[in-house]
Amino acid sequence: MHEDRPAFGQRISELVELGVIEFRADPLDTIVERRLKTIWEERSCPHCGADSLHALNGSDRIWCGRCDWKTTYTRWTPFYDSELTPGEFLIAFILYADTLLSITQIAELLSPCYTTLHDQLREFETTFCRGFPTVWERISQTVDGPTQVDETQQVCSGFKGQDPPREGLDRGGSPEGGRTRWTGDQGDELTLVAACRDVLRVVSAQEGSDYEDDLGPVIEEADDLSQPLGEVWTDGLPAYRGMEHDHRYVVHDERYVSDEGVHTNQVECLWSLLQPWLAKFRGLSKQGLEQAARTYGFLRSLNLTGAPIHGLVDSIAVNVLR
Repeated sequence: MHEDRPAFGQRISELVELGVIEFRADPLDTIVERRLKTIWEERSCPHCGADSLHALNGSDRIWCGRCDWKTTYTRWTPFYDSELTPGEFLIAFILYADTLLSITQIAELLSPCYTTLHDQLREFETTFCRGFPTVWERISQTVDGPTQVDETQQVCSGFKGQDPPREGLDRGGSPEGGRTRWTGDQGDELTLVAACRDVLRVVSAQEGSDYEDDLGPVIEEADDLSQPLGEVWTDGLPAYRGMEHDHRYVVHDERYVSDEGVHTNQVECLWSLLQPWLAKFRGLSKQGLEQAARTYGFLRSLNLTGAPIHGLVDSIAVNVLR
Protein backbone atom coordinates (compact mmCIF):
# COMPACT_ATOMS: atom_id res chain seq x y z
CA MET A 1 0.00 0.00 0.00
CA HIS A 2 1.14 3.52 -0.83
CA GLU A 3 -0.01 5.47 2.19
CA ASP A 4 1.23 8.79 0.80
CA ARG A 5 -0.73 8.45 -2.43
CA PRO A 6 -4.04 10.34 -2.71
CA ALA A 7 -7.06 8.04 -2.53
CA PHE A 8 -8.25 8.92 -6.03
CA GLY A 9 -5.01 7.83 -7.66
CA GLN A 10 -4.67 4.79 -5.42
CA ARG A 11 -8.13 3.46 -6.23
CA ILE A 12 -7.60 3.84 -9.98
CA SER A 13 -4.26 2.05 -9.69
CA GLU A 14 -5.90 -0.80 -7.79
CA LEU A 15 -8.62 -1.10 -10.45
CA VAL A 16 -5.95 -1.29 -13.13
CA GLU A 17 -4.09 -3.98 -11.20
CA LEU A 18 -7.34 -5.97 -10.86
CA GLY A 19 -7.96 -5.71 -14.61
CA VAL A 20 -11.20 -3.78 -14.15
CA ILE A 21 -9.76 -0.83 -16.08
CA GLU A 22 -7.53 -1.37 -19.09
CA PHE A 23 -5.78 1.44 -20.96
CA ARG A 24 -6.04 0.36 -24.59
CA ALA A 25 -3.89 2.65 -26.70
CA ASP A 26 -4.61 0.95 -30.06
CA PRO A 27 -7.63 3.11 -31.04
CA LEU A 28 -5.70 6.28 -30.20
CA ASP A 29 -2.67 5.01 -32.11
CA THR A 30 -4.91 4.69 -35.17
CA ILE A 31 -6.37 8.19 -34.71
CA VAL A 32 -2.92 9.77 -34.36
CA GLU A 33 -1.54 7.92 -37.39
CA ARG A 34 -4.53 8.78 -39.57
CA ARG A 35 -4.51 12.42 -38.52
CA LEU A 36 -0.77 12.97 -38.92
CA LYS A 37 -0.71 11.29 -42.32
CA THR A 38 -3.59 13.51 -43.45
CA ILE A 39 -1.68 16.61 -42.30
CA TRP A 40 1.44 15.47 -44.17
CA GLU A 41 -0.52 14.90 -47.38
CA GLU A 42 -1.94 18.43 -47.18
CA ARG A 43 1.47 20.12 -47.06
CA SER A 44 4.30 20.49 -49.56
CA CYS A 45 7.56 18.57 -49.48
CA PRO A 46 10.01 20.31 -47.14
CA HIS A 47 12.88 19.09 -49.34
CA CYS A 48 11.83 20.13 -52.87
CA GLY A 49 8.56 22.04 -52.33
CA ALA A 50 6.45 19.70 -54.46
CA ASP A 51 2.79 19.17 -53.58
CA SER A 52 3.16 15.45 -53.94
CA LEU A 53 3.57 13.94 -50.49
CA HIS A 54 2.01 10.52 -50.01
CA ALA A 55 1.29 8.45 -46.91
CA LEU A 56 2.11 4.83 -47.55
CA ASN A 57 -0.60 2.42 -46.42
CA GLY A 58 0.59 -0.17 -43.96
CA SER A 59 3.77 1.79 -43.33
CA ASP A 60 4.89 4.60 -41.09
CA ARG A 61 6.62 6.34 -44.01
CA ILE A 62 5.81 9.62 -45.78
CA TRP A 63 7.09 9.79 -49.37
CA CYS A 64 7.60 12.56 -51.95
CA GLY A 65 6.76 11.56 -55.53
CA ARG A 66 9.16 14.07 -57.05
CA CYS A 67 12.42 13.88 -55.08
CA ASP A 68 11.88 10.55 -53.33
CA TRP A 69 12.33 12.22 -49.91
CA LYS A 70 11.06 9.99 -47.11
CA THR A 71 10.33 10.39 -43.42
CA THR A 72 8.12 8.88 -40.73
CA TYR A 73 4.70 10.38 -40.06
CA THR A 74 5.66 11.26 -36.48
CA ARG A 75 8.66 13.39 -37.54
CA TRP A 76 8.76 16.90 -35.97
CA THR A 77 6.27 15.94 -33.27
CA PRO A 78 6.83 14.80 -29.65
CA PHE A 79 5.56 11.37 -30.75
CA TYR A 80 8.79 10.85 -32.70
CA ASP A 81 11.35 8.48 -31.15
CA SER A 82 9.31 8.22 -27.95
CA GLU A 83 9.38 5.28 -25.58
CA LEU A 84 5.59 5.52 -25.46
CA THR A 85 3.30 4.75 -28.39
CA PRO A 86 1.30 7.75 -29.68
CA GLY A 87 -1.83 6.40 -28.00
CA GLU A 88 -0.08 5.92 -24.67
CA PHE A 89 1.31 9.42 -24.99
CA LEU A 90 -2.18 10.87 -25.50
CA ILE A 91 -3.57 8.89 -22.56
CA ALA A 92 -0.74 10.15 -20.34
CA PHE A 93 -1.24 13.77 -21.39
CA ILE A 94 -5.01 13.65 -20.93
CA LEU A 95 -4.60 12.12 -17.47
CA TYR A 96 -2.00 14.81 -16.69
CA ALA A 97 -3.92 17.81 -18.05
CA ASP A 98 -7.52 16.83 -17.37
CA THR A 99 -7.47 14.98 -14.04
CA LEU A 100 -6.04 15.42 -10.55
CA LEU A 101 -3.61 12.54 -11.02
CA SER A 102 0.06 13.39 -10.50
CA ILE A 103 2.80 12.38 -12.93
CA THR A 104 3.94 9.76 -10.41
CA GLN A 105 0.47 8.19 -10.36
CA ILE A 106 0.24 8.25 -14.16
CA ALA A 107 3.64 6.58 -14.43
CA GLU A 108 2.39 3.80 -12.15
CA LEU A 109 -0.63 3.28 -14.41
CA LEU A 110 1.30 3.26 -17.69
CA SER A 111 4.55 1.62 -16.44
CA PRO A 112 7.30 3.96 -17.79
CA CYS A 113 9.70 5.36 -15.24
CA TYR A 114 8.86 8.72 -13.71
CA THR A 115 11.79 10.60 -15.29
CA THR A 116 10.93 9.39 -18.78
CA LEU A 117 7.27 10.32 -18.45
CA HIS A 118 8.00 13.66 -16.77
CA ASP A 119 10.42 14.79 -19.50
CA GLN A 120 8.15 13.68 -22.34
CA LEU A 121 5.06 15.28 -20.82
CA ARG A 122 6.91 18.58 -20.44
CA GLU A 123 7.87 18.47 -24.12
CA PHE A 124 4.31 17.52 -25.03
CA GLU A 125 2.96 20.39 -22.93
CA THR A 126 5.29 22.97 -24.48
CA THR A 127 4.28 21.90 -27.98
CA PHE A 128 0.59 21.92 -27.08
CA CYS A 129 0.75 25.52 -25.79
CA ARG A 130 2.64 26.62 -28.89
CA GLY A 131 0.27 24.85 -31.27
CA PHE A 132 -3.07 25.77 -29.66
CA PRO A 133 -3.45 29.20 -31.38
CA THR A 134 -2.94 27.62 -34.82
CA VAL A 135 -5.55 24.94 -34.13
CA TRP A 136 -7.95 27.39 -32.49
CA GLU A 137 -8.06 29.43 -35.71
CA ARG A 138 -9.26 26.33 -37.57
CA ILE A 139 -12.14 25.60 -35.21
CA SER A 140 -15.35 26.90 -36.75
CA GLN A 141 -17.04 28.92 -34.05
CA THR A 142 -17.87 32.45 -32.96
CA VAL A 143 -16.33 33.74 -29.75
CA ASP A 144 -18.04 36.93 -28.66
CA GLY A 145 -19.50 38.72 -25.66
CA PRO A 146 -17.64 40.53 -22.87
CA THR A 147 -14.20 39.43 -21.73
CA GLN A 148 -13.92 38.78 -18.00
CA VAL A 149 -10.48 39.39 -16.49
CA ASP A 150 -9.28 38.55 -12.99
CA GLU A 151 -6.07 37.73 -11.18
CA THR A 152 -4.94 35.50 -8.35
CA GLN A 153 -1.65 35.13 -6.52
CA GLN A 154 0.15 31.80 -6.58
CA VAL A 155 3.22 30.79 -4.59
CA CYS A 156 5.76 28.86 -6.61
CA SER A 157 8.86 26.90 -5.70
CA GLY A 158 11.48 29.44 -6.72
CA PHE A 159 14.59 28.75 -8.78
CA LYS A 160 14.39 24.95 -8.75
CA GLY A 161 16.90 23.53 -11.18
CA GLN A 162 18.23 26.96 -12.18
CA ASP A 163 21.11 29.30 -11.46
CA PRO A 164 21.61 30.74 -8.96
CA PRO A 165 20.45 27.92 -6.65
CA ARG A 166 18.87 28.99 -3.40
CA GLU A 167 20.21 27.98 -0.02
CA GLY A 168 17.42 26.22 1.85
CA LEU A 169 18.55 27.29 5.33
CA ASP A 170 19.07 30.92 4.29
CA ARG A 171 15.56 31.15 2.83
CA GLY A 172 13.75 29.04 5.37
CA GLY A 173 13.71 25.91 3.25
CA SER A 174 14.13 22.40 4.53
CA PRO A 175 17.71 21.11 4.98
CA GLU A 176 16.49 17.68 3.91
CA GLY A 177 17.09 16.32 0.42
CA GLY A 178 14.53 16.40 -2.32
CA ARG A 179 12.30 19.19 -3.57
CA THR A 180 12.22 22.33 -1.43
CA ARG A 181 8.95 24.21 -0.98
CA TRP A 182 8.99 27.99 -0.82
CA THR A 183 6.50 30.24 0.86
CA GLY A 184 8.82 33.21 0.73
CA ASP A 185 8.56 36.82 -0.26
CA GLN A 186 9.17 38.60 -3.54
CA GLY A 187 10.45 36.34 -6.29
CA ASP A 188 8.53 33.33 -5.00
CA GLU A 189 5.12 34.64 -6.02
CA LEU A 190 3.42 34.86 -9.39
CA THR A 191 0.25 36.63 -10.37
CA LEU A 192 -1.90 34.48 -12.64
CA VAL A 193 -4.09 36.62 -14.87
CA ALA A 194 -6.99 35.03 -16.74
CA ALA A 195 -9.22 36.28 -19.53
CA CYS A 196 -12.46 34.38 -20.19
CA ARG A 197 -14.53 35.16 -23.24
CA ASP A 198 -17.37 32.81 -24.09
CA VAL A 199 -15.64 29.38 -24.30
CA LEU A 200 -12.13 30.81 -24.52
CA ARG A 201 -9.85 30.57 -21.48
CA VAL A 202 -6.46 32.28 -21.55
CA VAL A 203 -4.12 32.34 -18.55
CA SER A 204 -0.80 34.17 -18.34
CA ALA A 205 1.53 34.89 -15.43
CA GLN A 206 3.56 37.80 -14.18
CA GLU A 207 6.28 37.72 -11.55
CA GLY A 208 5.39 39.08 -8.14
CA SER A 209 2.07 40.52 -7.05
CA ASP A 210 2.10 43.89 -8.85
CA TYR A 211 -0.48 43.37 -11.58
CA GLU A 212 -1.24 47.02 -12.33
CA ASP A 213 0.65 46.99 -15.63
CA ASP A 214 0.38 43.29 -16.39
CA LEU A 215 -3.14 42.93 -17.80
CA GLY A 216 -2.07 43.80 -21.33
CA PRO A 217 -0.61 40.42 -22.44
CA VAL A 218 -3.61 38.30 -21.47
CA ILE A 219 -6.13 40.77 -22.93
CA GLU A 220 -4.11 41.02 -26.15
CA GLU A 221 -3.93 37.23 -26.45
CA ALA A 222 -7.68 36.87 -25.87
CA ASP A 223 -8.15 39.50 -28.59
CA ASP A 224 -5.87 37.59 -30.98
CA LEU A 225 -7.71 34.30 -30.40
CA SER A 226 -11.22 35.70 -30.88
CA GLN A 227 -13.06 38.48 -32.62
CA PRO A 228 -12.01 42.04 -31.62
CA LEU A 229 -12.77 42.58 -27.97
CA GLY A 230 -15.78 44.56 -26.94
CA GLU A 231 -16.31 45.18 -23.24
CA VAL A 232 -13.82 44.06 -20.61
CA TRP A 233 -15.37 43.18 -17.24
CA THR A 234 -13.30 43.15 -14.05
CA ASP A 235 -13.78 43.53 -10.34
CA GLY A 236 -13.37 46.94 -8.77
CA LEU A 237 -9.63 46.94 -8.04
CA PRO A 238 -8.14 50.38 -8.75
CA ALA A 239 -5.41 48.79 -10.90
CA TYR A 240 -8.03 48.00 -13.53
CA ARG A 241 -9.58 51.43 -13.70
CA GLY A 242 -7.10 52.94 -16.16
CA MET A 243 -7.29 50.34 -18.93
CA GLU A 244 -7.90 51.64 -22.45
CA HIS A 245 -10.57 49.10 -23.44
CA ASP A 246 -14.30 49.63 -23.05
CA HIS A 247 -14.25 48.74 -19.38
CA ARG A 248 -17.00 47.97 -16.89
CA TYR A 249 -16.54 46.62 -13.39
CA VAL A 250 -18.34 45.32 -10.33
CA VAL A 251 -17.26 46.16 -6.77
CA HIS A 252 -17.24 42.83 -4.94
CA ASP A 253 -17.34 44.47 -1.53
CA GLU A 254 -20.85 45.59 -2.48
CA ARG A 255 -22.17 42.80 -4.71
CA TYR A 256 -21.08 40.06 -7.11
CA VAL A 257 -23.27 41.17 -10.02
CA SER A 258 -23.73 44.87 -10.74
CA ASP A 259 -27.06 46.47 -11.55
CA GLU A 260 -25.99 46.39 -15.21
CA GLY A 261 -25.27 42.64 -15.07
CA VAL A 262 -21.46 42.95 -14.93
CA HIS A 263 -19.73 40.03 -13.16
CA THR A 264 -16.58 37.89 -13.20
CA ASN A 265 -18.24 34.54 -12.53
CA GLN A 266 -16.53 32.73 -15.42
CA VAL A 267 -13.07 33.64 -14.14
CA GLU A 268 -13.95 32.82 -10.55
CA CYS A 269 -15.16 29.42 -11.76
CA LEU A 270 -11.88 28.93 -13.65
CA TRP A 271 -9.87 29.65 -10.49
CA SER A 272 -11.98 27.15 -8.50
CA LEU A 273 -11.04 24.46 -11.05
CA LEU A 274 -7.44 25.52 -11.64
CA GLN A 275 -6.31 25.80 -8.01
CA PRO A 276 -6.89 22.15 -7.01
CA TRP A 277 -5.36 21.06 -10.33
CA LEU A 278 -2.19 23.06 -9.63
CA ALA A 279 -2.10 21.77 -6.05
CA LYS A 280 -1.47 18.22 -7.27
CA PHE A 281 2.05 19.23 -8.33
CA ARG A 282 2.99 20.18 -4.74
CA GLY A 283 5.23 22.99 -5.98
CA LEU A 284 6.20 24.31 -9.41
CA SER A 285 8.93 26.64 -10.58
CA LYS A 286 7.93 29.98 -12.10
CA GLN A 287 8.24 28.66 -15.64
CA GLY A 288 6.52 25.38 -14.78
CA LEU A 289 3.65 27.14 -13.01
CA GLU A 290 2.98 29.52 -15.89
CA GLN A 291 3.07 26.77 -18.50
CA ALA A 292 0.84 24.48 -16.44
CA ALA A 293 -1.74 27.26 -16.01
CA ARG A 294 -1.69 28.03 -19.74
CA THR A 295 -2.09 24.33 -20.54
CA TYR A 296 -5.13 24.09 -18.31
CA GLY A 297 -6.75 27.16 -19.86
CA PHE A 298 -6.19 26.02 -23.44
CA LEU A 299 -7.38 22.46 -22.82
CA ARG A 300 -10.41 23.86 -21.01
CA SER A 301 -11.17 25.89 -24.13
CA LEU A 302 -11.05 22.79 -26.33
CA ASN A 303 -13.29 20.94 -23.87
CA LEU A 304 -15.85 23.76 -23.70
CA THR A 305 -16.06 24.10 -27.47
CA GLY A 306 -16.51 20.34 -27.89
CA ALA A 307 -13.45 19.95 -30.13
CA PRO A 308 -12.81 16.29 -31.11
CA ILE A 309 -9.68 14.45 -30.03
CA HIS A 310 -7.88 15.31 -33.26
CA GLY A 311 -7.91 18.95 -32.12
CA LEU A 312 -5.51 17.87 -29.38
CA VAL A 313 -3.45 15.86 -31.89
CA ASP A 314 -3.27 18.87 -34.22
CA SER A 315 -1.99 21.08 -31.39
CA ILE A 316 0.83 18.62 -30.85
CA ALA A 317 1.55 18.44 -34.59
CA VAL A 318 1.98 22.20 -35.02
CA ASN A 319 5.46 21.83 -36.58
CA VAL A 320 3.97 19.59 -39.28
CA LEU A 321 0.95 21.88 -39.77
CA ARG A 322 3.31 24.75 -40.57
